[in-house]
Order: sequence, then C-alpha cells, then structure tokens
Amino acid sequence: MLITLIGFTALMVLILLRMPVAFAMGIVGFIGYSALGDWNFGGALSISANRLIDTSQSYGLSVIPLFILMGNFITKAGLSQELYRACYAFLGHKRGGLAMATIAACGGFSAISGSSLATAATMAKVAMPPMRKYGYSDGLASASIAAGGTLGILIPPSVILIIYGVMTEQSIRDLFAAGFIPGLLGILFYMLAIRFVVWRNPKAGPCGDKMGKSERWNAVRSVASILGLFIVVMGGIYGGIFTPTEAAGIGAGGAFVIALYRRSLTFVILRDILIETARTTTMLFGVIIGALIYSNFVNRAGLPAELVNLITSIGAEPIMVMLAILGIYILLGTVFESLSMLLLTIPVFYPLVQAMGFDLVWFGIVVVVVTEISLITPPVGLNIFVLSSVIKDIKTSTIFKGVTPFWCADIIRLLLLLFIPALSLWLPQMLYSA
Repeated sequence: MLITLIGFTALMVLILLRMPVAFAMGIVGFIGYSALGDWNFGGALSISANRLIDTSQSYGLSVIPLFILMGNFITKAGLSQELYRACYAFLGHKRGGLAMATIAACGGFSAISGSSLATAATMAKVAMPPMRKYGYSDGLASASIAAGGTLGILIPPSVILIIYGVMTEQSIRDLFAAGFIPGLLGILFYMLAIRFVVWRNPKAGPCGDKMGKSERWNAVRSVASILGLFIVVMGGIYGGIFTPTEAAGIGAGGAFVIALYRRSLTFVILRDILIETARTTTMLFGVIIGALIYSNFVNRAGLPAELVNLITSIGAEPIMVMLAILGIYILLGTVFESLSMLLLTIPVFYPLVQAMGFDLVWFGIVVVVVTEISLITPPVGLNIFVLSSVIKDIKTSTIFKGVTPFWCADIIRLLLLLFIPALSLWLPQMLYSA
C-alpha cells in the first residue's frame, strides 16, 4: 500500500510537471511493478513489452484509427456548415433557437467525429457568426458551443468509450448502444438549459428568421449523405450486421467517397488527413499502453482489493460508494483534463465497482458523463480553453459563467443515469440479450 501511495504521488507530480500522461503512467507503472517484485526489472520489462506488443497488434483497437479517419474525412468535406443549417431550419425561428440549433448540430457532428475538442473548435467557426448576427449574448452563444462539444465523447462512435472498453474488457458494441439514449438526453437537457436562460433574459437569445418548407427540405437534403452514413455505420452495429471494427472500416470508406463526391479532396489535403490520423492514433495508443502498464502496477499492488475490503469492513452502502466515486471525479475534473482523469482512475475504480455488483457497461456511461462535466468545469475546462483560443475576443470568465446552466443540466442527467440504470442498459439489453 505504501508503494502504491508513493507511486500515485509520483504520478501526480510528473503530470503537474507537464510530462505527457502516457510516459508518466508508463514510468510509474514500470518502476512500481519492479519495486513490488523486489526490484525485479526483468519481470517488469517483460510484462511491459507484452503490453506494448499485444496492444499494438490488437484487432479490436483498429477501430480507433478508422473512426478517426472517418471523422477527418467528414470534417474536410465541410459538412459542418450544412449540418448547422439543417438544424437551424427547424429551430432557428424560436427564442434561443440558434443556440438550440448549435446543440443539435454538435450532437450530429459528434456522431461522426467522436471528439469533443474537434466538435467545439469546428462548431465555433460555424455557429458563432450567425448568433452574433442576431444579437445573442456572448455568454449564451459561447457556452452552447462549449457544452455541445462535450457530446463528442458520449454519442457513438466515441473514442473514450472504446478506450474504456479496452481497459475493462467490455463489449464496445454494448457501450455504443448504452451511450445512445444518454447522448440524446444530453441534447434535450442542454436545450432545456437554453430555454431557462432565455426565459430569464429574453434578450440573450433572440429569434432568428423562419425558413419555409422548401428551404427546410433543401437543408435536409444537403446532409442526406452524412445521415445515411451514420445510419449505415451505427445501424449495422446495433443490428448485429457487422462488428464495430467492420463498421469503422465502412464508415471511413464511406466518408472518403463523400469527400470525393463533394470535390473537397486534393492530394495535399489527403496527405494532411492521413498524417493527422496517424498522429492522433499514435498519441492515443501511447496513452493506452501507458495506462495498461500503470494498471499492472495497481492490480499487483492489490489496491482494488484493499478498497473492497475497506468498503466491506465499514459496511458502506454501494450507492453511497458510487456517489463518493462520482464526487472524486468531479473534483479531479477541476484539475485534470478528461482523458488523463479517466486513465488514472479506471484501473482503481472498476474492480471495486464490479465487486459491488454494478454493471460495468452502465458504469462506463456514468464515467463518460462525469468526464463530459469535467470538460466545462473550472478552472481547467478544456473545451472552454479550446473555444477561447478560437474566439479570441470573448473572455474565458464569460464562457465559464455562461456554461453554468449547462453544468447544472449535466449534474441532473448524471443523477438520473445513476439512479435509473435502465436509461443506459435498456437499449443494449433489448438489442443483444439472448
């Protein structure tokens, strides 16, 4: 236990010193594993090498670069503008409608990109100009983009859900199905937060122009290809027609065809897309390998078992333990960015949650929702800082203040998912139960 605490402290120090989290976890995991074996560096080197080889050769993990490639093709195809326009066609004429259209467009873009930061950065360029044109307050306009961007890590296909599935050995197919309804709830609750803001201050979100039926139809037609691709990819997974890896391959191929059809690809752009996909994939694989090496150390140290024994000895109710875990996540979210927080805590918490009898697919959705909250929680709030770097004339404090109603909506959604597990588990059970 002492070695574990020393290792965790060393990990925090290395991360605070801005060492990349992949290297920090890998170094601490390697040295900690060696220390537990009387400084047997050979054993630690052997198991770390096996983790490196097994992870890099994993067929299941090939889903990550393929979904990243799909998102990059769609982004370069320039469909974000059409997606926003389609959402605006049905919502823009309402009070706060442009902000609602932003949330809906972020949800749609998230279903393709799978990245919160990419969603926030892209939609900032698309949605901010029209909201400013109609006189939206900077707080509501920027906060709706920052909050909508968080949907990227929950609405399938989600890279974080894939990483969670790898670390906990859960079905990615089940996780994708479980994330669908909570993702829709996120969109609904964010829209309710916007309604609350404009109810209190109608000037914060004036009505936009109303489109006619023909304009709405044209707006929908402009995004028909992307809707069709999403239906094929996710419908194929949910229907059991093909595996997530096969779906990712079909999605990447379909996105490539869409980009070619829209004449948005050149040799230079294609090269940039492939380089960006390789760079992002390498970073994520490095983080996963480091996390798995750190997980070896934590499990050999017996920390999860010690936590189970502690909970059993004090007779704490499982739901109270879950509330404590979620409280820890919210506190960590004020210091760490989302992926680092997830990788640091999952090796410790998931064996404890499993021992208490909770479903690990449900826990994965709850953890991702908490991670979403961390993206807009001060003082880190990574989405906030990405947004402020894109929209340089809005203060970070203005965005943090504007995002408060959305943060409260997320807390309500989190509590609903915690106390009503069926919101997460109903769809995978309906689709895949024998």
